[in-house]
Amino acid sequence: QVRLVESGGGLVQAGDSLKLSCEASGLIVDRYTFGWFRQAPGKEREFVSAISSPTNIYTADSVKDRFTCSRDNARNTAYLQLTSLGPDDTAVYYCAVGENIGIPFSRNEYSYWGQGTQVTVSS
Repeated sequence: QVRLVESGGGLVQAGDSLKLSCEASGLIVDRYTFGWFRQAPGKEREFVSAISSPTNIYTADSVKDRFTCSRDNARNTAYLQLTSLGPDDTAVYYCAVGENIGIPFSRNEYSYWGQGTQVTVSS
């Protein structure tokens, strides 16, 4: 059974940083692309970043100067480093994995999703 567990979210102040983790089990992560998405209240779930294997990284223009995606296959884990956070970054952040992904920013490409971790940024 495939399972993704996100962690690292929390309540922070504007300008702070957070590092989110996504630990996968039940699959061989080496073959999978990890994707990060977020969903703010009342908004659509949007692409944030993705990292394939071997390592190609894709990041949304809106966050590419502040967010960095990485992975550690030995730990079956992907990470999303968030810096210079602002209130607009407040959302539930989701991790997803997919194999043979052609369009990394498309939600439909991903087969498995985690439950999400809440990030709240106060001004």
